[in-house]
Amino acid sequence: MSAIGVGERQPVTRMRGGVPGGRWGRFGVRRAGRFVASLLLLVTAAFLMIHLMPGDPVRAALGPTAPEQMVAARREALGLNLPLWEQYLRYLGRLFTGDLGTSTISDLPVSQVIGDRLPGTLQLAVLAFVVALGVAIPLGTVMAALTRGGRRRGAELAFTSSSVLLAAIPEFLLAVLLTYVFAVRLAWFPVAGRGGPGSYVLPVLALAAGPAAVLARIGRVEMLSVLGDDYVRTARAKRLPARLIYMRHALPNALTATLTVGGLLLSALVAGTVLVENVFAWPGLGSTIVQSIRQKDYPVVQGVVLVYGVGVLAVNLLVDVLLAVLDPRSTIRED
Repeated sequence: MSAIGVGERQPVTRMRGGVPGGRWGRFGVRRAGRFVASLLLLVTAAFLMIHLMPGDPVRAALGPTAPEQMVAARREALGLNLPLWEQYLRYLGRLFTGDLGTSTISDLPVSQVIGDRLPGTLQLAVLAFVVALGVAIPLGTVMAALTRGGRRRGAELAFTSSSVLLAAIPEFLLAVLLTYVFAVRLAWFPVAGRGGPGSYVLPVLALAAGPAAVLARIGRVEMLSVLGDDYVRTARAKRLPARLIYMRHALPNALTATLTVGGLLLSALVAGTVLVENVFAWPGLGSTIVQSIRQKDYPVVQGVVLVYGVGVLAVNLLVDVLLAVLDPRSTIRED
């Protein structure tokens, strides 16, 4: 009889020769199809959004005293006087060439506005995600090792309570608290703006704290489950070094759920940059979309929403591929 019982977790091992190419091909086609379908829905929603928002963007851009002839000419120049279906087809055609439209306020191409602000948001999101993973995975692994078998109840209670509390605090509220303590009271970091390395610390912490707490709890639970499996007990019976047991046998299995939730949290983290950027007056897409909504600059709002949506879809696709690489047998078979 096999040492691993029915229904128990099996260690992730590399199959000789990998997964058959046909399964990888079907996996790729399905994932690509889902991505394209989701992208089409996103583009359609972004297009309709500009027509469902209240107010006239052209009138808002030209001012309430602008003559009707000027407003009509501007609407014709932007193509807003055409039937909705024709505007949609033109919109799709422009997207294929990278044209996101023109700002009704600044008359600049939307792609240029986004290109100027996108690096700031990407830097915050990527740094926050790296910090969250860099803290959560080691912390969850260490806490699992310390509290394995019901040991150290006090440490387990302190870890669980603090992680739940930290995950429950909204990003913008944590950003305000960090600004008050470390920027206003202690004057260790800049209050706002994007300057030297110090200006990144508080925004990144505000974004990374909640996801790190959630991922650490999930990582601990998954690691505890893995450490109770038969193949780990067998590795201990062979007196393998603890470093080898944790890093080679246990961690790859525990990372599957962590990466899945991490991908979802990254999507929420990107959305959280909208509020955090406005707290710190950070020149990114988050502050741009809020300013554009106030000015009724709907083409810029439309373009930023599209960029955020594509980013979320790309993150989800990347997580699916990473999970397939880590555990190709189960992931591709279930797909």
